[in-house]
Amino acid sequence: MAHAKNHDYHILPPSIWPLLGALFGFAMLFGAVLWMHSITPYLFWIGLAGVLYTMFGWWADVVHESHAGDHTPVVQIGLRYGFILFIMSEVMFFAAWFWSVFKHLMYSMSDYEGSEYVIPVIYPVDPFSLPLINTVILLLSGCTITWAHHALVHGNVRKDLIAGLALTVALGIAFTALQAYEYMELLHEGWKFGEDIFYSNFFMATGFHGFHVIIGTIFLIVCLVRAKRGDFTPKQHVGFEAAAWYWHFVDVVWLFLFFVVYIWGTSQLG
Repeated sequence: MAHAKNHDYHILPPSIWPLLGALFGFAMLFGAVLWMHSITPYLFWIGLAGVLYTMFGWWADVVHESHAGDHTPVVQIGLRYGFILFIMSEVMFFAAWFWSVFKHLMYSMSDYEGSEYVIPVIYPVDPFSLPLINTVILLLSGCTITWAHHALVHGNVRKDLIAGLALTVALGIAFTALQAYEYMELLHEGWKFGEDIFYSNFFMATGFHGFHVIIGTIFLIVCLVRAKRGDFTPKQHVGFEAAAWYWHFVDVVWLFLFFVVYIWGTSQLG
């Protein structure tokens, strides 16, 4: 049951989650370094399991705080600002990859003359086949999540909210499956995950975006489960709003990737 509050702020009780998150995060990253040096992969997986456990426990506490009435309008504003800052950090992350792509694509053949770099023969990707289909899928998913958001905020239609979320999850899974199929085709044609600047830029930029799609899909699945439980109301839905913002961010990044990596990059290969 929600309890009455005589102020607009949420005074947090002592929590173990920040300390556990820091320890497991350090273990995961340090374990990744050990794994890259072919020492052992086990510390990475232990750290990853700990990070996932911390995320589940910490966010479960946040949901409980919302049910208890601690997420006042002022607290909700703070949560929204915090998530906006997180998305801005993600923008800077992808800006680094786009910078690397731009830098490589702006080189001409003559820029490599006299160097030891050998430009590989690269099988070009048709941007208007699978990449275009994936673009349409993500654009449609942006429409379905907006439909779900509108149903919640303006009509509080639970059936439409659940349907919109379910369709968005299905489209996200379809995108991931098609991208995996595309990678299999490219590797079959002779592409490699490393050994060349173009390969590295392509797989790191599109691969990290695909990883974000997977994270966003999990985010939406959690929201779908919560929507079926009746957790969201027109005035209490910060978790759903954060998932919708994140999904729209994923959509916009893919549009830039489609035009820069697939269309412009393919024209440079030709």
